[in-house]
Amino acid sequence: MSPSSELLPRLPLARSAVDRDEPRRLEPQLLERLAQDAQSRYIAIHRGRAALVQATHPREPGVRRAVRLAPPALLPEGIADAYLGRSVDPDALEAVGTSLVLRVLEPEGPVPEGGVFEGAEWHDLRAAAAELSDRDAGLMVSAVALAQWHTTSRFSPRTGSPTRVEKAGWARRDTVDGAELFPRTDPAVIVLVLDDDDRILLGSNVMWGDNRYSLFAGFVEAGESLESTVVREVAEEAGVPVEAVRYWASQPWPYPCSLMCGFTARVAAGSSPEAARPDGEEIVQVRWFTREQLRESLGEITLPGRSSIARSMIEDWYGGPL
Repeated sequence: MSPSSELLPRLPLARSAVDRDEPRRLEPQLLERLAQDAQSRYIAIHRGRAALVQATHPREPGVRRAVRLAPPALLPEGIADAYLGRSVDPDALEAVGTSLVLRVLEPEGPVPEGGVFEGAEWHDLRAAAAELSDRDAGLMVSAVALAQWHTTSRFSPRTGSPTRVEKAGWARRDTVDGAELFPRTDPAVIVLVLDDDDRILLGSNVMWGDNRYSLFAGFVEAGESLESTVVREVAEEAGVPVEAVRYWASQPWPYPCSLMCGFTARVAAGSSPEAARPDGEEIVQVRWFTREQLRESLGEITLPGRSSIARSMIEDWYGGPL
């Protein structure tokens, strides 16, 4: 099973219309020069949220919000900047080729209001991603991930000394031992489990409440392959052995720094789907659903949010939006 090109041309957080322009990160004093350039446009991140405004997009009919970008002179000071690349969206307000920069605002400071943020609302990426254009979704994913890293990496984990920004915001350097530090990405798997009747197995996590059901997921452990993680996580959380593990697609999930790697798998031959049992600690309920049963249960259960890869995988199996 692979993503349906008709239903899922792009995952909500895997879209982009930004050229990351990696070679330019090595230019001396790039961030300082961009901060003096009135043509630069900045996305400000405060506590993981960005300022969004109502918007439309001529080629993306689902767009209802846009990131409020601002010239550097109109923004408050921050704790770090990072060069995100160049805009390549011909329908964006700024010209193609405009330099796009992250400004990480002081998380302990108040939510910025007025001025360039007049009329904007600060929103979390998880809630807003499905309403953003390709450009803004990709821009905000990178911005949120980098902002989280800069906020928590102002001191070196090696020596405890302050770190300074390098490579246009894509690295920091320990000011004592000179070690270079980079943003980390933690791989995790998320698994759509099927039986021979093409039913889907969903589980409810003890932390979720509201009768929410989703796919099974977990982090890759040291020395473990993605495929081995799939088998281990499903066995641990749902109590069933699986086989026929197939890669589906991936999507960044910057909470704080994950890459969600989607897989499908089937209950192993000779094993009963009815043997599925929650682990009782992390997963408290597991249920098999046919497509009709899932549709009829929507008033009873809650599915993952539309920005998640889990929702996209479930809807691809179902054959359309739920």
